[in-house]
Amino acid sequence: MSEASDLLDMYEQMAIIRRTEKAAYDMFLAGLVKGTTHLASGHEAVAVGASFALRPDDYVFATYRGHHHAIARGASPEACIAELMQKATGLCKGKGGSMHLTYAAGNMLGSYAIIGSHLPMAVGAAWSARLRGTDQVAVAFFGDGATNIGAFHEALNMAAIWKLPVLFICENNLYMEYTPIAAVTAADHPAADRAPANRIPAQVIDGNDAVVVRETVATAAARARAGEGPTVIECETYRHYGHSRTDPAKYRPAEEVERWLKHDPIDVARARLEALGVTPDAIKVVDARADALVAAAIEAAKNAPPADVNEAFTDVWADGGSAWRT
Repeated sequence: MSEASDLLDMYEQMAIIRRTEKAAYDMFLAGLVKGTTHLASGHEAVAVGASFALRPDDYVFATYRGHHHAIARGASPEACIAELMQKATGLCKGKGGSMHLTYAAGNMLGSYAIIGSHLPMAVGAAWSARLRGTDQVAVAFFGDGATNIGAFHEALNMAAIWKLPVLFICENNLYMEYTPIAAVTAADHPAADRAPANRIPAQVIDGNDAVVVRETVATAAARARAGEGPTVIECETYRHYGHSRTDPAKYRPAEEVERWLKHDPIDVARARLEALGVTPDAIKVVDARADALVAAAIEAAKNAPPADVNEAFTDVWADGGSAWRT
């Protein structure tokens, strides 16, 4: 496939994610979404660029801001929206909600609400690949705030001493909830600057450029498959909404917000497409397709049956129930 064709595919996936997140926001305001949501609008290039560089059998672990990772690994907008609405057709049958989207069929092994908890899990998945003799790679996506959590440092150390095939990808959106990461962290780059202490190579990249993300992750993944160990990649990005559903994000300077909105990952990809000779009309066709897909997903989720109460205790234990523990 050509570079333009590949980028058009990435653009379409980012467009679908953006529209799915907008649907989640609108439906929450309408009282249709249960529980909290942490939207990743503005982060799309990280998930999509990385996924295009990975293989289907590679492992992905995400944070509670994980809608983009679930969809990038193949989950449908309909299943994601239905999950937020606690419907039986949801990605986790309505039991996980926004903060726990999981798509095992795409080796997206969960969204985790406990900050940093999934980094050691990614290390374990990489160790599993090593034991089984495969060349799979495990990837942990995390926010800048997780770099001040002990699990981050423990995971990097273990991955380094065992030279495991794991990538640590930080989505640095400048804020840990409502606090600027720079106000509470001595390092200029909270993830990348800590990597050398563990003898792990690190890069700081433009996380709003899907092509840059794809190329960087592809190089790091190849290095991991060759037995050369982990890599830390710090993607500089910015969320378009507040930290969560109740946060208007008034603590962010207006000029900062304006500057980052002018560097929207969708716009960056569109500019790259036009530079490659893709016409505006061709891009509009993709946008229309994304509109139609998400609109249909919304209606299907609205019309889906509610979660079945009998499913409440399934998928909890390996054998489907907890009786064996009593």
